[in-house]
Amino acid sequence: MIGYLKGRLAAKQPPSLLIDVNGVGYEIEAPMSTFYVLPAAGEPVALYTHLVVREDAHVLFGFSTEGERRLFRGLLKISGVGPKIALGILSGASVEDFLRIIEAEDVTMLTRIPGIGRKTAERVIIEMRDNVQKFAVSPVASDSLPAFAAVSPHSEAYAALVALGYKPPEVTRLLKATDEPGLSTTELIRRALKTAAKA
Repeated sequence: MIGYLKGRLAAKQPPSLLIDVNGVGYEIEAPMSTFYVLPAAGEPVALYTHLVVREDAHVLFGFSTEGERRLFRGLLKISGVGPKIALGILSGASVEDFLRIIEAEDVTMLTRIPGIGRKTAERVIIEMRDNVQKFAVSPVASDSLPAFAAVSPHSEAYAALVALGYKPPEVTRLLKATDEPGLSTTELIRRALKTAAKA
């Protein structure tokens, strides 16, 4: 099991990134909560990781904090929740916000995340509510540097939201609602996810 990677950020295109570790490029999928704190391409980066082994692929997931990884692993144990839904949850809410949703048993809030229906949301709440303390955040120092965009922030944000499970017309609507000149990719995504949560 690969538990931790430290190297240089070679490329990032939400929800995927590439870390160069001594000449070996590791492809990683990460939630938006991790993308928000990534440094610029070419800068040093360190992430906690979790390897998911499937019949057709080995997929490595990366997280900026141990708390995010713990929550991701906890979510994977729930029937009906796979890596894509777990990433969607971590992209739509911080660990603290998610734990508040569980404590409040807010099914409606969870169903706003793509891929989560009412039954799955209820199952998540039932299975997570007794273990909320286990997933408390333990922050890890990380550099919060401005995002580096190889293409336009708008098109990167669009691709990231579609990859997270939102339908293209919905993504267009969300990005229109948050459109402001000069916003970075991560800020566009952050605002779009906030708008989606309020809808």
